[in-house]
Amino acid sequence: MTRTLRAALATVSAVALLALAAPAQAEPFDPKPGSDGVGDPLFPTLGNGGYDVRHYDLSFDFTPVTYDFTGTMKISATATQDLSSFNLDVDSLAVDAVTVNGENAAWTVSPGRSGQELTVIPAGGLHEHRPFDVAVRYHGNGRTKPISAPGWRYVSDGGFVSAAQSSRADTFAPVNDTPGDKASWTFHLTAPDGWTPAANGTATGTRPAGEGRTTYDFRLDAPMASELLGISVAKQTLLTGDGPHGVRLRHYVPADQVDTYRPIVEQTGDQIAWLEQTLGVRYPFDTYGMQIIRDGYGDALENQTLSLFGPGWFKNAATSTTYTNVMIHELTHQWFGDSVTPTDWQNAWLNEGPAVYYAALWADQRGTASLEAKMRTAYGKLDAVRKTDGPPGLPTALGGFNIYDGAAVTLYALNQRVGQQEFDAIMKSWLLKNRHDNAGSQDFIDNAVRVTHDAGLRPFLEDWLFGEDNPAMPGHPDWS
Repeated sequence: MTRTLRAALATVSAVALLALAAPAQAEPFDPKPGSDGVGDPLFPTLGNGGYDVRHYDLSFDFTPVTYDFTGTMKISATATQDLSSFNLDVDSLAVDAVTVNGENAAWTVSPGRSGQELTVIPAGGLHEHRPFDVAVRYHGNGRTKPISAPGWRYVSDGGFVSAAQSSRADTFAPVNDTPGDKASWTFHLTAPDGWTPAANGTATGTRPAGEGRTTYDFRLDAPMASELLGISVAKQTLLTGDGPHGVRLRHYVPADQVDTYRPIVEQTGDQIAWLEQTLGVRYPFDTYGMQIIRDGYGDALENQTLSLFGPGWFKNAATSTTYTNVMIHELTHQWFGDSVTPTDWQNAWLNEGPAVYYAALWADQRGTASLEAKMRTAYGKLDAVRKTDGPPGLPTALGGFNIYDGAAVTLYALNQRVGQQEFDAIMKSWLLKNRHDNAGSQDFIDNAVRVTHDAGLRPFLEDWLFGEDNPAMPGHPDWS
C-alpha cells in the first residue's frame, strides 16, 4: 500500500467516525387531531381518521335480566399521521378510564350525529407509522336507548344478541366503526353460570371468573369490520359438527329447542360445499355457524363466521324448504361482505347483490323458484327505484331494493353479457384478489375488464351501477 493511499484511507475513516459521532437529525413531528369521521357517503361521521386498527381485544362482563355490563376494549393500532389526539366511536357507554401505551390519557365524550365521539389525548402525542395500544374501561346498561336504532336485541329469557350493522357496534364497545378499517379480534365474554356466551370466530376455552361466573374466550384471526360484531349471552345450546375440508361448524340454538333446530343447522355443511363448488373458492374462514335466537329479532344478519337468524324464518320448516334460501343468502355473505368488504357503505351492493343472486340460483337449481322470473320481476321494478332511491351503485340510503334485488339484476345482466364461464371467472377472481380486504365498485369493474379483456364492460357496468335508467337486458329484448 502506498503512503498516498494510506493517507487517503485514513481521511475517509476519520470522516466516517465523525459521521457516526454526529447526533442523528430529529424526526419531524407535527401532531394534529385525527379526523372524527372518514367521510362515508352515507354515514359521514362514522369511523375516524389518523390511525389503522390492527387488533381488538374485548372483555365484556354481562349480567342477564338487569342488562348491566362492564367492559374493557384493548386496541392495537398504527398511527397514519402524527397525532395530537384521535377519536373512537361510542354510544351510550359510560367511559371510566383510558390509557395509551400503558399511561393514563386525557379524554372527552361529546355528541355525534351517529352516536358519540370519544376523543383521546395521549401524553406527548403519537408518531406517524408507529404502533400504539389503547385500553378503554367502561360500563353501561343494554336497556339504555342509544341515539339511533339499537344494535341490542333482547331475548325474553333476559339475554341479548348483537345486530350491529350498520353503525351500532359502538353501543357494545369503543371501535373505529367503518367497514374500511378491518382488524383481527379476541373476545372474553363473562356471564353467570347457566348462561352461554357466543362470539365470532373460534372458541378457545372457558375459565372460572369467580362468584359463580364463567368467562368464554374466542379468537378471530381473519380481519373483521366492526359492523359484523356477533356477540350474545342467552340460554342457548352449542351444537358442533364438521364441514368440508376441516371447517369447524358450531351453532347456537335455544336450549329448549334443540330437536327443532338440529336438522336445520345440520344442512350447513352441504350448503358450504355447494357454494364452494359454485364460486370456485373455498369458504374463507376456519369456522362457521348459525345463531338462531329464541325471540326479539325477526331478520337475518351475516355476522362474520356466525350468521344470526330470527325464529320466524323456520316456522314452516316442517312443510317447506324455502327457509334454506335465507341460509344461503347469509352464508354467501361470508365471501361477499365479510371476507371481501366494501370500502364504504355506498358500495353495499357488493354485499347484497351476490347474496340475493346466489340464493336465487340455489332456489332455481332445486326447482322451488325461477331465477329468470325473479330477475325479470326485479328488472321491471328497478327503473323506478333508480329515480327515487338511487341506482345500485349510488344508493341514497341503506336497505333498499336497489342494493339487494337491483344489484342482483346487475349481476344477472353481466352474466347475460359475458356468458356463464366468463361470469364465474369474474366472481372467482374478485374473491381471490380481494380476500380479507376492502374493495369498491370501480375495483369490481376493473376486475371484470381485466379477467375478460373486454374494455366494453366498463361502460356497460357503469350504466348498470350508476345510471338513472335501466339499460336494456342482454338476451332479453322483450324485458321492459
